[in-house]
Amino acid sequence: MPTPTTPAALTTPPTLPIGPYAVAPPVVLAPMAGITNAPFRTLCREFSGGKGLFVSEMITTRALVERNEKTMQLIRFDATETPRSIQLYGVDPATVGKAVRMIADEDLADHIDLNFGCPVPKVTRKGGGSALPYKRNLLRAILREAVAGAGDLPVTMKMRKGIDDDHLTYLDAGRIAVEEGVTAIALHGRTAAQHYGGSADWDAIARLKEHVPEIPVLGNGDIWSADDALRMVRETGCDGVVVGRGCLGRPWLFADLVAAFEGRPDDFVRPALREVADVMLRHAALLGEWIGDESRGVIDFRKHVAWYLKGFAVGSEMRRRLAVASSLDDLRSGLGELDLDQPWPAGADGPRGRTSGNNRVVLPEGWLADPYDGAGVGADAELDTSGG
Repeated sequence: MPTPTTPAALTTPPTLPIGPYAVAPPVVLAPMAGITNAPFRTLCREFSGGKGLFVSEMITTRALVERNEKTMQLIRFDATETPRSIQLYGVDPATVGKAVRMIADEDLADHIDLNFGCPVPKVTRKGGGSALPYKRNLLRAILREAVAGAGDLPVTMKMRKGIDDDHLTYLDAGRIAVEEGVTAIALHGRTAAQHYGGSADWDAIARLKEHVPEIPVLGNGDIWSADDALRMVRETGCDGVVVGRGCLGRPWLFADLVAAFEGRPDDFVRPALREVADVMLRHAALLGEWIGDESRGVIDFRKHVAWYLKGFAVGSEMRRRLAVASSLDDLRSGLGELDLDQPWPAGADGPRGRTSGNNRVVLPEGWLADPYDGAGVGADAELDTSGG
């Protein structure tokens, strides 16, 4: 086990090197499908004062190479985003290589992250996502093509512990990543079988850090507060944290993370409902501007309503009303009827988003027979993807 970082050491923010970029403090917004689009990244970045790394939604390599219209919109970055960080999901080495070369040649991003963490059955049944690292040679081929195609752009990867407790892959995958020139690794401390249930295994993050000392290791899983982030670093020795579900309805968590790593816990954000309502309206407005249609922006925002209001006294009927709003006026009117002077409630922290477990991982027939065979993955494994 690595020697834990002392609390005092964290009062000087550590720096996470991602190629030529120094990320300080070492906090990263995890890619989440349908969530970490440009408007949400803008909110998180504003709260952090521009500090940290904010990764795009996951982009499938085939859709990028084919210049799918929706995909090309998803990779648009705000002029203030530096570095521009994009996450790719791919299953075919050649297609991944083409996508990465396209990004490098056309200056579409400054950093490329590869996703091997998706546990969704539609993906794993085809051998993609968190199932893919079990095929060591296929993983190596994808990483080799990505690093070669990226040129000077840093390539990182995000993965899970493995398929299940009997088929753990993260240590082998970490070693392959080092050998193929990957810049850093993020580990979600769950298996595919766990989906988002149970507790994240932070000990696995510590073991990976010890196993691949050559490159930075980032920890992911069960970071619901800035204190959780500091505790993960102290307990595992990881070089940084990746925050996903913890910032759902809480973009100001990045203000807390920066304050925590800089030794300013008194600066943690505890907004009253009035401030939360203001952020909700801004989030919905940004989505409308990004999509080019106010109504569609508000409709897209609906999924965020319950996350923002968690812990506040709102009432089930008003929650339902706000969750079907179709204009900024609808949203503003509903929020205006609440007791906006409510302070930050004690029950506002803790799990949000997907928390269910699923003990069955759907895999291609014979997938587990030989981790070193030359099996490839069908292109249809890219049809449905989600975060990991």
